[in-house]
Amino acid sequence: MFGGKSLMNQPDEYKNCSLCPRNCHADRHLRKGYCQCTDRLTAARAALHHWEEPCISGTNGSGTVFFTGCTLRCCFCQNYSVSSEGFGKEITEERLSEIFLELQDAGAHNINLVTATQYLPSVLPALDRVKDRLHIPVVYNCGGYEKPETLARLRDYVDIYLPDLKYYDSALSMRYSMAPDYFSAASKAIPYMIEQTGAPRFDDNGLLKSGVIIRHMVLPGCRKDSIRLLHWIKENLPDNHYLISLLSQFTPFYKSSGYPEINRRITTYEYESVLEEAVRLGLTDGYMQEKSSAKEEYTPPFDLEGI
Repeated sequence: MFGGKSLMNQPDEYKNCSLCPRNCHADRHLRKGYCQCTDRLTAARAALHHWEEPCISGTNGSGTVFFTGCTLRCCFCQNYSVSSEGFGKEITEERLSEIFLELQDAGAHNINLVTATQYLPSVLPALDRVKDRLHIPVVYNCGGYEKPETLARLRDYVDIYLPDLKYYDSALSMRYSMAPDYFSAASKAIPYMIEQTGAPRFDDNGLLKSGVIIRHMVLPGCRKDSIRLLHWIKENLPDNHYLISLLSQFTPFYKSSGYPEINRRITTYEYESVLEEAVRLGLTDGYMQEKSSAKEEYTPPFDLEGI
């Protein structure tokens, strides 16, 4: 549901990469960027996914494409084999466009692009190829660590943004994601996403057609940081122009064992205290998770399905 523009005259963005706030300027034709990706489009899974928010997953599932690599590479990432360890298969832009149509034909309610920023120069042409045949919303599912200049390229392509808002404290974002500028970047990116999409719009079945869902996962020992984020949201974002999704699903993954303070699941008190503050602030448009959502089986199998 977009009107993409031709990218024929775009510069070679892989040659001096600055697609994300890392601005690593790698020549990705020759070597990997910070995201651990070259210029070769790579993905690990393309399938119907039922574990997003209800207005995204619906009854049939979200047509989710998990791209290899990540601009954040958090130490606790549940998708670490894809985000940090390079699992995936190289595909062409043409094959990616076929995948979009295959997911639509399978009944997907939307096309869900997971961590696509590092491949944007390849993803947008793939969307251009099928712009006249794709009739479901496009979701941009990201860590919130984005540049407004990059998001500007998505204006005619993306209907729904699904960003994380992970940290307020730069010490936390440095420790767990090596990104001391995380909040500085995300606090500019998310308002820009809202400006692009406007207030959430739903179809007659309660599925989201356009808008922004801001995800926040409560981390062990970090409930005060979560509450600071809620206050920032309330004070800085326009009322009724976004949905909140508060996640309790933190499970120690990947390198969490090297960080003793987060090498556990969150407590009921930690999560409920964040929920209570959200309610007190009037941030009640959105979703909460059951505490039982902190399970490893919520991580999809990365087996190259659909690729």
